[in-house]
Amino acid sequence: MDQVLGQVLRNAVWERLDMLTDLANRADAQSLVSVARSELPRLTEAWRAMLKMHEPDERGDCPTCSTRWHRCKAPCSVWQVAHEHLVAGGLAPQQQAPASRLSGRRKSPVPTQDRGAPAPSAAETTGRHALVNPRRAVTA
Repeated sequence: MDQVLGQVLRNAVWERLDMLTDLANRADAQSLVSVARSELPRLTEAWRAMLKMHEPDERGDCPTCSTRWHRCKAPCSVWQVAHEHLVAGGLAPQQQAPASRLSGRRKSPVPTQDRGAPAPSAAETTGRHALVNPRRAVTA
């Protein structure tokens, strides 16, 4: 039951992100202003909440990414991705992600409205955050 609920949650988040991307790419200027005013504060609060969970502890470890047997030194992959997209990405224009990369998500085992979902990762099955693939994270 938890896997089904988790998949529904992930699908809803992916759908929301896709909808916002679609709006950013296709909406008229007035709609963009309206969306920006309502969504930017929500997105910045979401980033702040996620980054707060990954603030280093007194030993310099990320408490969310670390396990009992493996300590993850700060900055963890979540902070690295945040920096890449929020700071470094702002320095140089990013190219639009290729359609093949975006459509490469696997189909969800949970029926949805024609929505694919990424394959479950080790992070998802261990209860750790599933937003970042540590192998693809940018190193500082």
